[in-house]
Amino acid sequence: MALFSTSPAPRFSVEVHQNEYLPVGGHEVNAIITVTSAGGGAEGGSPIPASGSTPDASDRDGSPARAAVVIMVDCSGSMDYPPTKMRHARDATAAAIDTLRDGVAFAVVAGTHKAVEVFPGDGRLATADPLTRARAKEALRGLSPGGGTAIGTWLLLADLLFDSADTAIRHGILLTDGRNEHEEPERLRMVLDACAGRFTCDARGVGTDWEVAEVTGIASALLGTADIVADPAGLAADFTRLMEAVMGKEVADVSLRLWTPKGAEVAYVKQVAPAVEDLTARRVEAGPRAGDYPTGSWGEESRDYHVCVRVPAAEVGQEMLAARISLVQPRPDGVGSPPSPLAQGLVRAVWTDDLAASTAMNPQVAHYTGQAELAQVIQQGMNARKSGNIEQATAKLGRAVQLATASGNEDTAKLLAKVVDVVDAAAGTVRLKAKVAEADEMTLETRSTKTVRVKK
Repeated sequence: MALFSTSPAPRFSVEVHQNEYLPVGGHEVNAIITVTSAGGGAEGGSPIPASGSTPDASDRDGSPARAAVVIMVDCSGSMDYPPTKMRHARDATAAAIDTLRDGVAFAVVAGTHKAVEVFPGDGRLATADPLTRARAKEALRGLSPGGGTAIGTWLLLADLLFDSADTAIRHGILLTDGRNEHEEPERLRMVLDACAGRFTCDARGVGTDWEVAEVTGIASALLGTADIVADPAGLAADFTRLMEAVMGKEVADVSLRLWTPKGAEVAYVKQVAPAVEDLTARRVEAGPRAGDYPTGSWGEESRDYHVCVRVPAAEVGQEMLAARISLVQPRPDGVGSPPSPLAQGLVRAVWTDDLAASTAMNPQVAHYTGQAELAQVIQQGMNARKSGNIEQATAKLGRAVQLATASGNEDTAKLLAKVVDVVDAAAGTVRLKAKVAEADEMTLETRSTKTVRVKK
């Protein structure tokens, strides 16, 4: 069932995949919600006029830029080992700047145990045009390694810079090569909580001396992506792809709103494609029996969400609306209720005594249940491997191989094959490799949540 938005732009659609039939006494409804954005030039969606040489975040007629980017580059002492790492980081940042669309507000921050504005340097965002891009790349020559790592300070400066301009889409790109050693974990967590919902952020770890949980935690909290760039030579290509994706964002601050009837409650809401991300704890109440779950910014893309709702048990033949799914944006002025939903879909429950109907599992639900389990068992297996629990590590990673093979997740299967010797993929029979490259281990952990969609 698909219900389409009637507003001219942006064009969103919501498609619900579920088996709506429950057995007598059944009370758990599962559905996969496919959300697709066809773009259409909403907030930040059309090219913004260049603003000449004036380095502020507004276009020529004084109206605000609609997208902003802050690039945070690790300049701690470890970036000097090897010395080429810093050079690759400068080149990558220059490539990202070259990818900026004219009119986009931007800044570059050097991160150590403190945060320093590299460009434009006056506490405000510059506006991308040929002149400011050239000046920014010239300023990158001053980046040099030295000092410690306190990522929270980088994020706070980025947040402050974003506040200097009225932009709808706010996106950070953060690069680090080491652990957050000059800041307490609680401090970073407080900063992430403060920045959540204010801007999104992609995080990248270069080399193998950084902490997977830190980098993935930053991206998760700020609704961005996380990945490893094991070889610094690959940074420029990765940063270019990242910035191209950011430039494709057209709609900011979209939330998935779930309304449930009296007696029903939301058990969980998870993004399951393109990666697994549990959104349950991020619910913001949005009126009687309704809650909003943040999804961040959108371009031309499609994502899947797994929604589980508990409903009161009922008798054969009864049916009910288990949930109404809506895509909403806050009002531009922040006052009053949001405008009409961008798109809507319905989740239903029908009670039956037909055993075949009530026990059939929707293929989409079955697939993504397996993908969520895949991400979980990889993490459990790698943790067991690190702690020396060979038996548990073998069992969990064997199950991961089995799930990856069954679902057609070839990329994850290849990463697993660098950590285990596969004896029987279908049965999940594996042996742990005696020696595993640290980069291969970190890559598997970092990308463990990436999923594939249902085979056609």
